[in-house]
Amino acid sequence: MAPQRFREQFDQIQRSMPDVPLVMGPDDSAEFFYEKGVVLARDGDEARLVEDTVRDHFTTMAGLTPDHVRRASPETNRTGITRIQVGDPGEGDGGGDPNVAHALRSLRTMEGRAGRRLISRNHVVSIAVNACPGDEPVPVPLSEPPNPAAADTSYDEGTAVGVLVIDTGLMHDYRSCPLLAHTDGDAQLRECDEDGILQQYVGHGTFIAGLVAAVAPNTHVTVRNTLNDAGAILESELGEKLFEAVDRDGWPEILSLSAGTSNGRTDGLLGVHAFMEELRDQRTLLVAAAGNNGSATPFWPAAYAELPGWETSVLSVGALRADGEFGACFSNHGGWVKAYAPGERLTSALTGFGTPVPYVYQHSTYDTCRYGFGYACTCQYPRHSGVLSEPGEVPAKPDQVMFEGHAQWSGTSFATPVVAGLVASHMTETKEPDPRAARKQLLAANTEYAEVHGAHVPALLPPTWRPVTVEVPAGEA
Repeated sequence: MAPQRFREQFDQIQRSMPDVPLVMGPDDSAEFFYEKGVVLARDGDEARLVEDTVRDHFTTMAGLTPDHVRRASPETNRTGITRIQVGDPGEGDGGGDPNVAHALRSLRTMEGRAGRRLISRNHVVSIAVNACPGDEPVPVPLSEPPNPAAADTSYDEGTAVGVLVIDTGLMHDYRSCPLLAHTDGDAQLRECDEDGILQQYVGHGTFIAGLVAAVAPNTHVTVRNTLNDAGAILESELGEKLFEAVDRDGWPEILSLSAGTSNGRTDGLLGVHAFMEELRDQRTLLVAAAGNNGSATPFWPAAYAELPGWETSVLSVGALRADGEFGACFSNHGGWVKAYAPGERLTSALTGFGTPVPYVYQHSTYDTCRYGFGYACTCQYPRHSGVLSEPGEVPAKPDQVMFEGHAQWSGTSFATPVVAGLVASHMTETKEPDPRAARKQLLAANTEYAEVHGAHVPALLPPTWRPVTVEVPAGEA
């Protein structure tokens, strides 16, 4: 992700989490966000070992005392994770946290002996940064059908496949969209600001629910607003929220998650690992977004699909561009991404059914693709000026549009529910009750492929999806 967009997203998320000081990481670059002054460890003996080791290490560091190291949360959560404070969160700026870096280094030798990770940053897991969306939504007239369009399958309550979407909540008028007749769940807590302007990222969960329902009408979709605050949540909280969701709704056939983070490692996220271990022993298939870094760096939890033990329980999804023949410029890629689906310029439900709702763009489009691609990607088109920009480049008047129901949006966030819908549709068509078996059958039967960074990868294309041709303004081609 381009540094400019990363900084813009950082500021947006920090505003949504004012009580949690955040920094960019790892230490001197912009790859992910994490909580300042805090590390994670497993409860019990490991937490005590981490605490004691870090405290001893800090006695040799100027400006720090053993008193800086203390428990920041009790050992009562189901994820089995303890937050340990290792410095003053009020010190420094957002450019990295040397206290956390020193704490990680102090356990490096012990981790090698133990053969597993003992300590971790507390990363921000988000739809807004590195995961999705890849751009901001564009209004589409209600006269234009969704893309993918609704499949010709009827809904049957007795055989409907259960799909749980962990995302932002549902917009207040979502029932006005016929596709969402069999969708329920949590409401989006705050849709508009004081001026009645649609806030950034709201409607993300509604858009995703519409894609699942279009590809697989015989589904009952439940949307939980776990990621309501600008689509962001701390790693230490996400694991607990995932447990709460499945405790409330039961383990679904399919869990669709369009959020995640990189962490500079290849062994997953400590804060969600307990959930992932329990997932492995269930029937549920987790379909997870590969992220929008334009990178081969593993993105979690999608990259669990590459780890031994999760090969059948996790399906990681990258995004194809609007023609379906190549990878989208923003999509993450690599051997850990197991399938690709259309994820650029999809059309689904957003908000404004009956009453148009204004939206002011936050990001400005680029003159060229920020990932270096040469096609007419969403980095460039359609062009708009946004509120957030580099110093000295803020437009006098950012562009405003009106949403009247449908939107066009891009990101691996949206390729993910397309694949979740295809698995659900396969279950209905073949009467296959096991979603993990359906995943295997769907990939085995697939005959479509696309090119992503020189590799030929499985391309899962819904029958009702249609390629989109981008009209570049005259003089810009």
